[in-house]
Amino acid sequence: MNYILGIESSCDDTSAAVLRDTTICSNVIANQAVHTSFGGVVPELASRAHQQNIIPVVETALRKAGITKEQLSAIAFTRGPGLLGSLLVGTSFAKSFAYALNIPLIEVNHMEAHVLAHFIVDEEKLKDIPHFPFLCLTVSGGHTQIVKLSDHFSMQIIGRTIDDAAGEAFDKAAKILGLPYPGGPLIDKYAKEGNPKAFKFSKPNIQALDYSFSGLKTSFLYLVRDHLKQDPDFIEKNLADLCASIQHAIVETLMKKLIMAVKQTGIKEVAIAGGVSANSGLRNAILEQQNNGWKVFIPDFQFTTDNAAMIAVAGYFKFLKKDFADLTVAPYSRQG
Repeated sequence: MNYILGIESSCDDTSAAVLRDTTICSNVIANQAVHTSFGGVVPELASRAHQQNIIPVVETALRKAGITKEQLSAIAFTRGPGLLGSLLVGTSFAKSFAYALNIPLIEVNHMEAHVLAHFIVDEEKLKDIPHFPFLCLTVSGGHTQIVKLSDHFSMQIIGRTIDDAAGEAFDKAAKILGLPYPGGPLIDKYAKEGNPKAFKFSKPNIQALDYSFSGLKTSFLYLVRDHLKQDPDFIEKNLADLCASIQHAIVETLMKKLIMAVKQTGIKEVAIAGGVSANSGLRNAILEQQNNGWKVFIPDFQFTTDNAAMIAVAGYFKFLKKDFADLTVAPYSRQG
C-alpha cells in the first residue's frame, strides 16, 4: 500500500490530493477569485496566490486523508504545461518536501494526468475504468486533442487544434456576450434554455483529425456585432439562443472529428477529459454514441477541472515503474 501526494499548480487553482494506490483519500482545491474582475487569469497574481495557498492546501489534504507526512511514499507534481510562475511554486514546494522526507519525487505531464484521471478509484462511486487501447478527447481552456492510449504512458496524439482550444472558444464567446469569467459554465447554463439551431456560424474545414476554433470565434463575434448595430438589446433578447447555438457548434465540431477517429482506428472505448468535459452538451453528445456501440467514459465533475488527484494517480503509475525525477528538474510552460 502506497500513499502518493499529488500537487497541481499549473494555472490558477492550487490543489493537493492523497491517493492510497489509485484510491482517492482526499482532493483539496483552493480557487483564486482574484482573477474574476480581470476577465481572465493574471499570471503574476496566480503565482502569488499559489505561494499563499500551497502549505495550507497540503496540510488540509493530509488531514482529510487521515495520514501524516511521514506515511507518504512519494510526491508527484505538475511539471507542465502551464503558467511558468505558477508551476515554479508547485515544483519548488514538491522538491523541498520530497527532499526533507527523503522520498521519491515524480514529475507529471498535466495533459497526461487529465486522461489518467479515469483510473482514480472512488470507493463511494464505483465505476468502470477504460481498457487499453482506448481514445480520449481531452478538452480544456488551453488544449484540444484526441489521444490514442496503448497503456498508461503510451499516448499518441492523433488530432489536435491548430489554433485555439475549445475551452478558449467558450470563454471568448462568453466575453463577447458580456458574461463574467469564467464564462464557459455560464454558456452551458443558458444553453439549456435556448434553441441550438437559432443561429448558424461558419464551420472549419480542417484536414485529418485536427481542429480549428479561431474561425468559429470570429464568425460568432461578427454575428453579434452586426445584430447589435440593428438592435442594442440583441444579446439580452437572445442570450439563451446565442449560448445554445455556439455550444452546439463547438460540440458538433468536437464530435465530428472524434467520430472520424473511432472509424479510422476501430476503437470504440472512448473517454473525455479536461475542463470542457464538464459541459452538458458534450456529455450528452458522447453518451448518444452508445447507440452506435461505443463504450463511453465520463469523469466525475471533481476530476474535470485542474485537480491534484489526477496528478497523484499519474504519479502512482510512474511510482510502480520507479520513474523518478531528481532535484534538478525544472518546469516547462509548453508541451513539446
